[in-house]
Amino acid sequence: MPGPTRILLADDHALVRSGLRMILDNEPDLTVVAEAADGFDAVAALAETPVDLVILDIAMPRMTGIQAAREITRTDSTARILMLSMYDNEQYFFESLKAGASGYVLKSVADRDPIEACRATMRGESFLYPGAVTALVRDYLQLERQGRSLPDAILTPREEEVLKLVAEGHSTREIAETLVISTKTVDRHRANMLQKLGLRDRLALTRYAIRAGLIEP
Repeated sequence: MPGPTRILLADDHALVRSGLRMILDNEPDLTVVAEAADGFDAVAALAETPVDLVILDIAMPRMTGIQAAREITRTDSTARILMLSMYDNEQYFFESLKAGASGYVLKSVADRDPIEACRATMRGESFLYPGAVTALVRDYLQLERQGRSLPDAILTPREEEVLKLVAEGHSTREIAETLVISTKTVDRHRANMLQKLGLRDRLALTRYAIRAGLIEP
């Protein structure tokens, strides 16, 4: 008989991790074998610990859950991915699916949905809360009527890294040191983002970062 599903749980709030771990570990077919406080540590932990399923909070410091999901998917990991969020937000939901997640779970029902979401994901199924299903169907039908497909990401992964740090209030020099790039490169990325997104200043970039799930409001 196969053993329980091994889970990596990533959330920047220790109390959330503790509560969710208690819920999951109480099920005989589920066990949390590793934890992380941000997306960067989650990706690193995955390289060290064999897991079957990764649960990622959307909004985390250093690297968001969506960014971490993209990185995990890029590395061809066999681990499946679930996103965890306090926001019933269609953009977060669609970005999660494009990043490779199999499901999207709201923290407001964390005492119930995560268990079924984990089991559904390990069965090879998708888990979507009712509001997400409605959004998915509506957007699909709209795109179908317009003869269009889902759009690709507007920003590159590096631009998203810069955007996240800009929105968190870091200076150009701090961003350059964090990403190990020059200040001129940071300025170029910022200018490119403003042009691509049709925005005017740092405040507008911060608002976009919140809508895109890169930082919490």
